[in-house]
Amino acid sequence: MQRVVIALILALWPTFAMAGLDKPLMPAAKVAFLGMTFIDLSTEGAYNGVRADETARLELLEGAARDRFVAEGFVILSNDRLATDLANTVNPANCYGCDVRMAARLGADYVLVGEVRKVSNLILSISLVLRDVRSGEMLRGLAVDIRSNTDDSWLRGLRYILKNHVFKT
Repeated sequence: MQRVVIALILALWPTFAMAGLDKPLMPAAKVAFLGMTFIDLSTEGAYNGVRADETARLELLEGAARDRFVAEGFVILSNDRLATDLANTVNPANCYGCDVRMAARLGADYVLVGEVRKVSNLILSISLVLRDVRSGEMLRGLAVDIRSNTDDSWLRGLRYILKNHVFKT
């Protein structure tokens, strides 16, 4: 009997874990977008350091994410008051809740953070997470793998997350 209960719990766990990811988002909510972090795990990055084209692509993704949230009716808050904190934070997407605390200081309803991880020029992944500031609960979150290190591939990955997960209808 115990094995049946454990099997049932394990089978239903994804349903319970994903339950909060279908909650509708508040219209006209205030969003603290703390940006996207680039994590270069490639050998190329270890030898050659930061590439200007990848830095520009990160800014391109941030702009595209902001534009989509604004187009959906959300208000993107200015991070000016957090400039020092953000400069001292290596990765707001992985900082033990500092993203939620910073967003709360701005009076935001939601906090949005993202990452781009580069394994090589062929293999990259993009992740985006939207949390409720009051509860800290993840409302939307997805990572996608992309192939090739181009503006188009990066934007395609971000657009997929936004269209099929964050703003799915």
